[in-house]
Amino acid sequence: MMSSKIDTEVIIGGKVLTLSGYESEEYLQKVASYINNKVNEYSKVDSFRRQPLDKQSVLLQLNIADDYFKAKQQINALEEKLQEKEKELYDLKHELISAQIKLENCEKQSKELQSELNENAKRIVRLETELKDK
Repeated sequence: MMSSKIDTEVIIGGKVLTLSGYESEEYLQKVASYINNKVNEYSKVDSFRRQPLDKQSVLLQLNIADDYFKAKQQINALEEKLQEKEKELYDLKHELISAQIKLENCEKQSKELQSELNENAKRIVRLETELKDK
């Protein structure tokens, strides 16, 4: 199901604009706020203000693209870290299962040895009794 198109008024660079899209009004306001903050940030820089408007526009676009690529790079790095952590978790789970199997085998062997010890103790008592009777 496709959501309906949203129109919302935003202020960018002191001008009221109407944005349209299929995202929420909140999202469109957030995008506009980001752009507006960039415009405000750069409008405070003298060397930027002295540039022609078309150059200012390109510089803003470059800065926004730079933010985008840095964010994308950070996401890629985090995804790689996540994959490493998932592999570590998989390896740890495998080690845990292996250790549990060893523990179960040791417990089984311990029970067998205890049972054998009990049988041997009974045998010793039997043999001592037989020896005393003779």
